[in-house]
Amino acid sequence: MTSEAAVTPDHGTTASGSSFYAAMRILPREQREAMFQIYSFCRQVDDIADSEGPRPERLGALQQWRDDIDALYRGHPPPRLSDYVASVGRFDLKREDFLAIIDGMEMDVPQDIRAPDLATLDLYCDRVASAVGRLSVRVFGLPEEDGILLAHHLGRALQLTNILRDIDEDAAIGRLYLPRESLLLAGITSDDPLKVVADRALPKACPSLVARARAHFEKADEVMRRNRRRAVRAPRIMSKYYRAILELLVARGFAGPRTPVRVSKMAKTAILLRYALI
Repeated sequence: MTSEAAVTPDHGTTASGSSFYAAMRILPREQREAMFQIYSFCRQVDDIADSEGPRPERLGALQQWRDDIDALYRGHPPPRLSDYVASVGRFDLKREDFLAIIDGMEMDVPQDIRAPDLATLDLYCDRVASAVGRLSVRVFGLPEEDGILLAHHLGRALQLTNILRDIDEDAAIGRLYLPRESLLLAGITSDDPLKVVADRALPKACPSLVARARAHFEKADEVMRRNRRRAVRAPRIMSKYYRAILELLVARGFAGPRTPVRVSKMAKTAILLRYALI
């Protein structure tokens, strides 16, 4: 699953090696602990959705997480969520955002997502990315209205960047997140992931998604510019890091063979120095 929100870890990495870790380590202890709890929750439900187990078993495991979240908010947390009690109370984390994340992960389970229409893609991004952002901005201490707005735009920007970055990786496991409208615009009518990624017209399907991601990055920047620097340090680092990934993808192009893109260590360090320390 290409699920990476304002705080969700790099797909296929551990916390200690991710951009998430670099952004979160600058936070005060209580905020950092809450963010790693959110991280852990996202990682665990993501792993269920991405596992190779039978689909009914995965659906059952996700339902158990829903039951556990409900128990947490009823005051009877199961052992795996006992450490969350303090963070939920301290930062007023919302039950519906945890549940939305589970709903988003579940969208891949009954059957793999393949060429969703734009409305379905946006719903997916809201659940697996912006819902994580809505939990995160409460931890960061942003005002309610701007926090929700930042989560909306930055979550979608990061998720769309991931979709563009992971086209081949997702196709290898039978998934295709590029929207149907973009594919049809490029003259691609198939929704078979392996056929689509091998189609020479694929590069024509990507610019509209790039434009959409850039627009969300710009809107997120507007929100961050009008808020306290300390409150937006972590999301700003994530934003700059993923904007760099997006621009590397554009510079590389989307014609095959598509080599992976990575932000250099020097560029990562420059982002951290500018937005975390200065």
